[in-house]
Parts: sequence; structure tokens; C-alpha cells
Amino acid sequence: MPCHNQELNSGALGSAKQVRFANSSETSSDEQQHDANHVAGISNDLILEIGLQLKLLPLNDQIRELQTIIRDKTTSRGDFVFCADRLIRLVVEEGLNQLPYTECTVTTPTGHKYEGVKFEKGNCGVSIMRSGEAMEQGLRDCCRSIRIGKILIQSDEETQKAKVYYAKFPPDIFRRKVLLMYPILSTGNTVIEAVKVLIEHGVQPKHIILLSLFSTPHGAKSIIQEFPDITILTTEVHPVAPTHFGQKYFGTD
Repeated sequence: MPCHNQELNSGALGSAKQVRFANSSETSSDEQQHDANHVAGISNDLILEIGLQLKLLPLNDQIRELQTIIRDKTTSRGDFVFCADRLIRLVVEEGLNQLPYTECTVTTPTGHKYEGVKFEKGNCGVSIMRSGEAMEQGLRDCCRSIRIGKILIQSDEETQKAKVYYAKFPPDIFRRKVLLMYPILSTGNTVIEAVKVLIEHGVQPKHIILLSLFSTPHGAKSIIQEFPDITILTTEVHPVAPTHFGQKYFGTD
């Protein structure tokens, strides 16, 4: 389904709702997320410390295998890229589920009415260069017409302080929901600087969904403490992140 990138009208974000058919129970969204985090292996203490703005893909054998192959130092680059792309696609698909949908009715070729959903207009992607660029194709595969901005941030190897070198966004990004792409959250410093740049361009943190593959508890906690309204979506929270991801994916290791 193509993602629309036209401007949001003034009431779109307020009136749109997220439609879900997978769970018909009356369980609250917070309780559902708590259960999902529990299945993914996050302790209750970590949930309380970081907050429910941290969301994880429900862990299954497929995801666990992809995580294992990506972390394995003996994995060939071809297998690494293949598995990374698969995991990216899963994260992007779930990230799209976090965007608002509205109910709609369409007519089928047989003349019957079908009650369905459609994306709300006004979404875009932003990749944090360079590793974030690995996630761009996965987003385009799902949203062929989506606009994608870029931010280049580099961290000092000694101080770990991040500095913004380049930023280019759609001119109306302040009207959009932003899917911020960065596969590895280690310290969180790079993402924090990127979010600051987005805020300078008028984007509200509550309209930012950070798509990541792996995160450390420190990285996720740092981002949520700095921006409590941001949403982080990842597959795993682990003290040791595969920081070799960018080098391995682009063949510069």
C-alpha cells in the first residue's frame, strides 16, 4: 500500500485513529504493550524505568534467528545483508502499524462493499546517515512514494559527543509524522541530536517514531528521558549492541 506524503490538514492528527483487528479483547493498549514487552524478554523493572514508549516486535523464532545471524562474527556479508534486510522489513512493517489509519469502505469487483482501512496522509522517513540508509529501501518497498530526508551526524571517538554536519528534509516536514531510521541504538547520543534537529524544523516529538533493530537499555533510556513523547520501536534491548552493523552492511569492515 503506498504511503501518502501530502500535507496533513489541521485536524488530521487529532481525528485519526489507529485501527486494529488482530486483538478483539478489551485489553488497553498499555496492557497489550506490557504483555508484548514481557514476551520479548524485557523485565518489568526495565519497562518501568524506560516507559511504554519503548515498543518491541513480539519475539519469535524467525526474529531470533535473524538476530543471531546478524550478531555472529562468522556470518558472510551476503548472509548478513540478506538477514538485515529481512529484519528491517519486519521493523518497517510494524512501524507503519504505529501510524494513524482511518476506516473506509470500498467496492469490490463483484459489487460488494468491504469495510477496510487506509493510511492518513502526511508521513515521511528520515534516515540518520550512514547506517540509517540501510533501512531506506525497506521503507520504500512498503511505501513507494514516501519522501525521505537525511541527517548526517558524527560522534567524536573520545568524547562520544555528536555533531550535526548535514540535514535535508521535505520543506513541510513540520506537518508530517516522521519515521526516523537508525538501526543501532548504543549510547543514544546520535539520535538525540537528530531529534533536536527535527524539533528545530518544527516536528513535535510525539510525531516521531524511531525505527531501530537493536538497542541497549542505556540508549533507549537516554532518548526517552530526553524526549518522553517519542516512540521507539526495536526488536531487542540488550546491553551489548552489534555496533559493527554499518561497516558489515556496506562492506567497509
